[in-house]
Amino acid sequence: MNSLAQETRPTFESVWALLQETARNLEKSRIEFDQKMETSRAKMEESRIEFDQKMEKSRIEFEQNLEKSRIEFEQKREKSNADFDRRIKKLEELTGSWANNHGAFAEDYFFNSFENGKQNFFGEKFNTIEKNVKPLNAKIKDEYDIVLLNGKSVAIIEVKYRAHERSIPQVIKKAETFRVNFPDYANRQIYLGLASMSFYPEIEQECMNQGIAVVKQVGDTVVINDAHLRVF
Repeated sequence: MNSLAQETRPTFESVWALLQETARNLEKSRIEFDQKMETSRAKMEESRIEFDQKMEKSRIEFEQNLEKSRIEFEQKREKSNADFDRRIKKLEELTGSWANNHGAFAEDYFFNSFENGKQNFFGEKFNTIEKNVKPLNAKIKDEYDIVLLNGKSVAIIEVKYRAHERSIPQVIKKAETFRVNFPDYANRQIYLGLASMSFYPEIEQECMNQGIAVVKQVGDTVVINDAHLRVF
């Protein structure tokens, strides 16, 4: 019995051999694990690169589509603007033609009315009447729709198809430019009038406040309100 137990007792050499075998197995397992991890990392990196490439491709396609859409939008907008500009230009031409026709009609209407006898202002009789008066050597560019003259006074009538607030400063300025453009008449009394086919009540009142004659159509006749008229 003692000899058998002595034969099966582990020796230093057998234990050392077992430890070495165990170490080799552990190292082998570590190497295999590292190889698997490296393979896994390589596959992950490959997947990441592939993913980045797909994302970059998608980004480029998106930007290209966005730029294409922007260009198409700009082209449509430019075409729309061009169409709009053409329509506005046509409308302006039609409106300008309409305004010119109505303005010419109003000028002829009031001129004919003055020419046919309505030539009294503030108790004065005017014996000469001219329309669309333009100075030959104008120092200040201006035009005078209707001008009435006598030996001592000048009456300047500005004609509008429809009077507006801005018409009043235009009328007042006529006295100043007329004296500059026609120095021979600079010392004469100047009366001003605003003639229109239509007056807003506040515009008519402002003319009265400024001492400007109101000349307007009432029915089939022309009415002149000059009770408030003053010399400019």
